[in-house]
Amino acid sequence: MPRTAVIAGVGPGLGASLARKFASEGCQVALFARSTEYIETLAEDLPGPGDGLAVPTDISDVSDTRESFETVREAFGSVDVLVNHASAAEWSGLMDTSVEDFEQAWAVNGRGAFVCSQEAVSDMLDSDGGTVIFTGATSAVRSRGGALSFTAAKFAARGMAMDMANDYGEEGVHVAHVVIDGQIDTPGLRERAPDREDETLLDPDRIAETYWHLIEQDDHSTQPFEVHITNGPGQTEFI
Repeated sequence: MPRTAVIAGVGPGLGASLARKFASEGCQVALFARSTEYIETLAEDLPGPGDGLAVPTDISDVSDTRESFETVREAFGSVDVLVNHASAAEWSGLMDTSVEDFEQAWAVNGRGAFVCSQEAVSDMLDSDGGTVIFTGATSAVRSRGGALSFTAAKFAARGMAMDMANDYGEEGVHVAHVVIDGQIDTPGLRERAPDREDETLLDPDRIAETYWHLIEQDDHSTQPFEVHITNGPGQTEFI
């Protein structure tokens, strides 16, 4: 049976690379994002032998998110893999961040990941387990300054991942947190700086390989919790 994978928060860059990698490994891949046109095009273009399903979703909307999981179950069956990849932030400090901006960062990075995890883990506990991966950032482990709402939300998501790993590891659910400690090479970045030549940019396809390695970890007694991906060609550290 093919795995059913949900990528919550898909755009050009790492989200697209994850979708292509998972599909190439035979997964049925559900793509969650607000940008309907983009994920529909991506779903149609995913490589075989896997299949793609575009599910327009506002991760900050609890009801919308739960309905999207029902859509996935109707199309593909229960969820085996979840990547909490959605992100939102206002790049400002304490006095320049509004309550609304703070709550929006939490609604996506924190509550959104919480709802997605509830839905996916409920399926995994009823089957043979599965994998939940949180996409973290530098701000999930140390403050960078000037990004209070993002830092608070990413710290919260990392703590949630730790708690889930402790609670469900013995039940076959592998929970991992990936710290993306650097700038990912994306089409948008290339468009803004077409002449940039920087070997410290992180290759999203190579990062996707790391995510797949986490999914393939089948020894529940020695599963890594955190992977720290740093600037520099191919520098990946398992913690």
